[in-house]
Amino acid sequence: MDLLEYQAKELFNQVGIPVLPSQRIDRPTDLKGLRIPFPVVLKSQVYTGARGKVGGVRFVENTIDAIAAAQAIFHLPILGKYPKVLLAEAKYNADREFYLAVTLDNATRRPVLLGSQYGGVDVESHLDQMRQVVVDQTFSPFYARRLALMMGLQGKLISSVSAVIEKMYRLLVERDLDLVEINPLAVNVNEELMALDGKITVNDAALGRQPALTALVAAIPNPTLTYMPNCGVHLVELEGNIGVLCSGAGLTMSTLDLLHKAKGRPANFVDLGGDYRHCCPPNVLQERVKQGLDLITQTKGLKVIMVNMLGGATSCLQTAEAIAAFLKWQPANRTIPPLVVRLVGSEWAAAQSLLAAMEIPVYESMDEAIAQTIGLASTAVKVQPGQSKSSLMLASA
Repeated sequence: MDLLEYQAKELFNQVGIPVLPSQRIDRPTDLKGLRIPFPVVLKSQVYTGARGKVGGVRFVENTIDAIAAAQAIFHLPILGKYPKVLLAEAKYNADREFYLAVTLDNATRRPVLLGSQYGGVDVESHLDQMRQVVVDQTFSPFYARRLALMMGLQGKLISSVSAVIEKMYRLLVERDLDLVEINPLAVNVNEELMALDGKITVNDAALGRQPALTALVAAIPNPTLTYMPNCGVHLVELEGNIGVLCSGAGLTMSTLDLLHKAKGRPANFVDLGGDYRHCCPPNVLQERVKQGLDLITQTKGLKVIMVNMLGGATSCLQTAEAIAAFLKWQPANRTIPPLVVRLVGSEWAAAQSLLAAMEIPVYESMDEAIAQTIGLASTAVKVQPGQSKSSLMLASA
C-alpha cells in the first residue's frame, strides 16, 4: 500500500528528514484559513507521479488564486484519479535536485540504497547516472557515505546527504516498509536540503506490527476514479537494443539498473505506473499494456523486450491476458522482437497455463529473466507474433 505524499512527509518529519511547512486541504474553502505564508504550491494527492506535467501542481500568490487553483486541481483526473485531498506547501527555491531511495531488493533479499544527482522530472532521462549500494552487512553510516561519494557529491553535501540516507534507512527498517523515496531532494544556494516530494510503500503483511501505519492507511481517502486508458503512457528513448516495460518508477529503475549491471543496453522504456495496485480494472491494464508494447516495438534495432510487472490488485493472470491480447492484436505482416516477462503476484499458475497454451515457456527467477534478456539481445531475431515458443521467451517470477 502506498501512502500519499502528505502522509509520507509526516513520517519524514518524525525521523528528522527536512520537510517544508505544509497543510492538508480537504476543500477549496480551507485555503481561507491557510496558516502558511504565500507564495505556496498546491499539490494533488494521488498515487501517481508526474503530477506537475498535467497540471496537478500549481504555484499561487494569494488566497483568491489559491482557491481557484484548488478547484481546478480537485476536478483534474490524473491517470483517471480525482484527488480527495490536496497538500498546500511553502515554496522552496531549489538550486539542484537529487534522487534518493531505500528499498528492498527481492533478488538479493537485502536493502538497497539508490541515489542520483539528477532528480525531479529529469530522473528518468538520466537513469544511467543512478548509483546503487547494497547493504550486505549490518547497516552503518559507511553505506550512506559510500552512496553519496558514488553520486559524485563534494564538500558538506557528502555529510548532509549521508545523514538523510541514514534516516531513510532507519525509517524503512523501523516501520517495516518496502520503499522510502525522496524525489526530489532539493538543495538551495546555501547547500541546505529539503525533501520536496516523497513516496512510501508500506509492507501490507507488516501492518499488524505497525499500529501507527495501520491508522495512516485507514485514513487514506478513497479517490474518485474515472479510467482513461490513453493517459500517461509515454516512451523514453535510450541507446541500446532492449525494450523495457514495467509497472512503477522504482521497478523500472531497478530493472534498468540490473540490465546495465549485466552489460545489457536498454533501447527504451515505458513505465505504466504503479496505479494497478489501486483497483485499476483489467480492461484498462490490457489497453495500457498494448499501448506500451506498441510504443516500444516502434524503435528500430530492438532485439528483445523485457516486461517486469508486480501485481497487487492486478493478478499475474490479468497481466498475462494483457500480453496475450497484444500478441493477438498484431497484424499478420508485422514482426516483433521476442519477449522476456517477469510477473509477481497472485494467480501465477493460471498465468503460466495461459502462456503455455500459446507455447510460451515460463520461468520463476528474476536472475534467469535478466540472463535470458541479455542472451536474446545478443542473438535474437525478430519473429512473427504467435510463432514457435523458442521465439518468444517469457519469464515469470
